[in-house]
Parts: sequence; C-alpha cells; structure tokens
Amino acid sequence: MIPGLLLPSPLVELEDDRLSGVRVFLKRDDLIHPELPGNKWRKLKYNLAAAGDQGHDTLLTFGGAYSNHIRATAAAGYYAGFHTIGVIRGEEHLPLNPSLAYAVSRGMHLSYLDRTTYRAKASQEARLREEFGDFYLLPEGGSNAEAVRGCSELVAELQEPFDVIFCAVGTGGTMAGIASGLAENQQAIGVPVLKGAGYLEKEIAELQIQAFGRATSNWKLELDYHFGGYAKRTPKLDHFTDDLEARHGFRPEWVYVAKMMYAIFDQVEQGAFPCNTTIVAVVTGT
Repeated sequence: MIPGLLLPSPLVELEDDRLSGVRVFLKRDDLIHPELPGNKWRKLKYNLAAAGDQGHDTLLTFGGAYSNHIRATAAAGYYAGFHTIGVIRGEEHLPLNPSLAYAVSRGMHLSYLDRTTYRAKASQEARLREEFGDFYLLPEGGSNAEAVRGCSELVAELQEPFDVIFCAVGTGGTMAGIASGLAENQQAIGVPVLKGAGYLEKEIAELQIQAFGRATSNWKLELDYHFGGYAKRTPKLDHFTDDLEARHGFRPEWVYVAKMMYAIFDQVEQGAFPCNTTIVAVVTGT
C-alpha cells in the first residue's frame, strides 16, 4: 500500500445560488495523495497488484513531456518498489521540465521516441523489450481493464444518495469505471477535454467489456465543453474558474476539472436536471 493515501476521499457540498434547486457535491479525489492524486491512484492500484502477481519488477509506460500519468507512474513505482521507465514523445530537451525532473527524482528512467515513431508506439513493444528486458506495460494515460476496476470503486465510497455523477474525460478509463459501478437509477456524464472526442464512446464501452464483460448504457458524453481542445482555454473558462474560486475558495484545475465544472453549471442553467437532483462532481485533479 502507498503511504499517506486519503481514502475514501472527502465529499463536500458546493452551495451556490446559481444551482437552482440542484445539489452538487464535490468528490475531492484530488486530495487522495499529493503525488498520486485523483484517478491516478485508482487507475494504478490494480495494475500495481497485477505487476507484482506476474512477477514483474519494472513498469514501462508512455506519455508526453508534461504527462501527469508519467509523474504518477514514477511516484507509484517509487513507493511500491518497482523500477519505472517512461517512454516520452519527442526529443530530449535539457534541462528537464519540472514534470520530467520529478519523474527522474523518483527513479524513473526516461527514453524518447520521435513523434512519428511514437504515433506507432504499439509496434515498438518488441524493440523496447529487447532494450529494457521484461516489464509490465501500462498504456498511455493508464486506461486498461485494471484501471477501470479501480475507478469503479469510487462509487461505493459515496454515502450521500445521488442521481448523476460527472467526470472529466481524457482516455475514458475513469468514466468507464464509474459508470460500471452505478446503480440502475443513476447516470454518469463525461465531459471530454479533447476536441472531436466522439470516438471515446466506443473506447469507453470496450474498456467496460474488458473489465467486466459488458458495456453499460447508463452514461453519456457531453462533447461541447472542450474550449478548443486538450490543454486549451478561453477567457470565458478563465472567468468561470476565477469566479468559482472567489465564491468558494475552490480553484479547479483548468485542463480537466474546470471544463467539467463549467459543464455542470451550464447544464443546470439550461434546465437539464429537475429540481432536487443531486449531482456528484468527481474532482480528479490533473
């Protein structure tokens, strides 16, 4: 077990007069661990167990130069006793940026693939095994069947009755897990942070099948809250983020969480939910 984990993560109500009779609770997964916040720990939990059960002592994964998944894998390996290898998209640049410097400080070995080769990274596994020997392979972003199982456990932590649960969506693993853990009368709504993310519907369903043998129909994606695409923002989003902090002392991380929170307020304003609906917003951190 990783030391210092805060589980279950806190659930706090966000009281705001703009919510028009709808209750919103924040599931503060960003507070689970300073180095493994939010869905990062949930995704890695069963992967670490599987790696150990299979006799691996090394984790290898992929990511960009600012990848929080790379950081989290390095931290998990450090605390759980695994060697870690991060295969980074693009060329090496020195000095290392803070994300990669942190990963190295936690013992991660960095390797680099040019962008063309990186796009075909699935075909590189044999070569990587020749170079590094045996390893447990984690996909980019960490979303696989084990990650889905870990994320599904979030729902059981919620002691407050609720109707709808929102989460930001990157690769789809968190959404797949949360939807798999819901009761029949509950719904999950995902807010992709990428532009043109309709393809994720198929990927989320496939992840559910891999993890639990079936896909559920109790979820949907809201595709119009990406604000230009991954890691992009607009003055409207910045104003919303600033206002939320001013009102509640809670500043959502802008790449993922702020877009999800904006979607909730916008949907409530549009009358998408009946009065007395209870919504849980999963604050995944980054």
